[in-house]
Amino acid sequence: MAYENIIFEVDNGLATITFNRPHAMNALNTDLLNEFENALISIADDEAVRLLILTGAGEKAFVAGADITELATYNALKAKRFAYRGQQILGQLQHLPIPVIAAVNGFALGGGSEMALACDIIYASDNAMFGLPEITLGLMPGFGGTQRLPRLIGMNRAKEMIFSGKMISAADAYAIGLVNKVCAAGTLLDEVRQTAQTIASKGRVSLRAAKQAINRGINTDLATGCHIELDAFALCFASTDAAEGTKAFLEKRKPEFKGTLSDA
Repeated sequence: MAYENIIFEVDNGLATITFNRPHAMNALNTDLLNEFENALISIADDEAVRLLILTGAGEKAFVAGADITELATYNALKAKRFAYRGQQILGQLQHLPIPVIAAVNGFALGGGSEMALACDIIYASDNAMFGLPEITLGLMPGFGGTQRLPRLIGMNRAKEMIFSGKMISAADAYAIGLVNKVCAAGTLLDEVRQTAQTIASKGRVSLRAAKQAINRGINTDLATGCHIELDAFALCFASTDAAEGTKAFLEKRKPEFKGTLSDA
């Protein structure tokens, strides 16, 4: 499929999706969301892809939110359909079996923050700004922001951001646990790729099992979560990577993980 609103690349097991509407600060519209979903489906179907990186084209924005010119034409029913579509697609992103890293370069507002929140790890440039400013338009977050943000930074901090619509800097986002790391703007993608390569070098089955255990267990009680972990832990032993990893440790060498999903 030819993409007009995103750039989709795969290089040596690392996929990168770049939101590519720099003239609109990479705002999310229906066409972009459709292309993004198509790319996610391709990634989910490709075992060779070990990790996904998301970033924005240009220097100003990761994603500056939903496209207001499109939103302004909606009635309540169309708005609900648009939000449902966005929630559906960000759900697909969150539940990709592989790790996902957001490389936030500039503004991540509204749907941009919600996009980052659906990722597993968030790295931000030192000039990045985060916020859910929908309240300033007489609206509220609709792509999962009222649900994911409190789970990540706590209810009271999330309420303050959502009720006020204020933007926060990358440094403040790091301080409250919204982002994992703040990088100089010129080194952001290099640092993200370095972390991505480290993660991607691990076993396919164990990475997927660990992500599944965290995502499924986070909203359960501790006992249920531990049962989820038990099953995921046992699944790792079905992969040849478990034997390789333990053998390499005993032999004091670096493991070479070559297992495939068909092992498990």
